[in-house]
Amino acid sequence: MKKIFLLFFILFFTLETQGAVLESGISIEYIPKALFGSWRVSAQLDKTNSPQFFKPQSLDFWNLSRVGDVVKLDNPMSGANAEIRVETVEGNIIVFSKRLPYDGNKVLTDTVSIRLEDNKFSGINTLRLETFSLIDNHLMKTQTATYHIKGEKANV
Repeated sequence: MKKIFLLFFILFFTLETQGAVLESGISIEYIPKALFGSWRVSAQLDKTNSPQFFKPQSLDFWNLSRVGDVVKLDNPMSGANAEIRVETVEGNIIVFSKRLPYDGNKVLTDTVSIRLEDNKFSGINTLRLETFSLIDNHLMKTQTATYHIKGEKANV
């Protein structure tokens, strides 16, 4: 009986550890150091299924930083901040995302894909806002938007 319990414990611990590794994203060492810092970011709406919800253009300020093995994005203009998940790094192409609860029964997924070049970047920002039923939690509506974004390092 002890052997069965021990086998179960080892199997469970191994699966939990593997799950954590799979969910952790890209190792912090692979992220170019040039990504970190303060950025002025402009966005131009390319397409959306909800023009009344998404702005046609915006100008933002991002501060990307590293705290241990966590990448953080702060926006002092809006007061927003989040830990982001770096999905892929292939040379100077970086994809990161964040998924956050929004307005009670909604979930916002924000995925950014950029090409980093010196003190500038360009890319795509895809937003997906899912609205769930308060009664049975089924997906009721999905609103999406795709923006072309450009960033330049801010001299702060």
